[in-house]
Amino acid sequence: MRTRPPRLVPGDTVAVVAPAGPVPEELLTEGVRLLRGWGLDVRVGEHVLDRHEVFGYLAGSDADRAADLQRAWCDPAVSAVLGARGGYGCLRVLDQVDWAAMRAAGPKVFAGSSDLTAVHDAFAAHLDVVTLFAPMIGSAAFTGDPVAAEHLRRTLFEPESVRVLTRPGAGALVGGRCTGFTSGGNASLVVSALGAHDAPPPPRGAVVLLEDVTEEPYRLDRILTQLLRAGWFEGVAGIALGSWSRCGDLADVRALMADRLGGLGVPVVWELGFGHCPGQLTVPLGVAAELDADAGTLTCVLPALL
Repeated sequence: MRTRPPRLVPGDTVAVVAPAGPVPEELLTEGVRLLRGWGLDVRVGEHVLDRHEVFGYLAGSDADRAADLQRAWCDPAVSAVLGARGGYGCLRVLDQVDWAAMRAAGPKVFAGSSDLTAVHDAFAAHLDVVTLFAPMIGSAAFTGDPVAAEHLRRTLFEPESVRVLTRPGAGALVGGRCTGFTSGGNASLVVSALGAHDAPPPPRGAVVLLEDVTEEPYRLDRILTQLLRAGWFEGVAGIALGSWSRCGDLADVRALMADRLGGLGVPVVWELGFGHCPGQLTVPLGVAAELDADAGTLTCVLPALL
């Protein structure tokens, strides 16, 4: 298991950064207000509200986004770094970060999801720290979803209270139980790491988490098939599937998952409730956990944070 960072307590300082897409100011303002309501001191990165001069899908230049991330992580006063939103752009900043300086800063909380899967992978490869696949502060998935926000709050402040992760409707695509460390995230970003010089190794012995949004079934088929052909699933202990919002007919997606993953001979849970969905669960990456496909649960052996 990776190093677990300390949990948050009221009065801690957290930093909000935007390593991917541009952030709506009104959602950021509301997200910061909610964090302050939890008793946190919130610092917003200098470039969080920027927009790239040419590529409007990026929150400012690659260098500025990378600098905000590194500055926040390396600030000894900051206890957690929280992503503002997803979109696209994290892959472009990874080679502009001084990972040696980041390692020297010591473990702290990092939280985000969607495109920030690329940052989770980089943190796993370079920092060996537990991270949180969680709703993002400048998005409606946080500001407009009190259930998701509360689950994140409990994970940050009371992680022992959310060791068991499940939701109504979660159940077995392939039955069975297994244990392993949690790994994965957004499927599109997982596959995009293949071949990168600092890509984490295939998650052998892991409970793999996968979800996605706005990917038609044939595109999900391509993603899973590429991962299968690359040997990425070889030796995994089990698979937990999250949401597949706007990915076409869910019956078709379920059939595809059974077709591509059912032959691996490992437990597979359908619709565990993380990713792009109402009531998004915050799921730790890099912790030891037990997956019970028949019960539709993922149970962390230890709390995500110390």
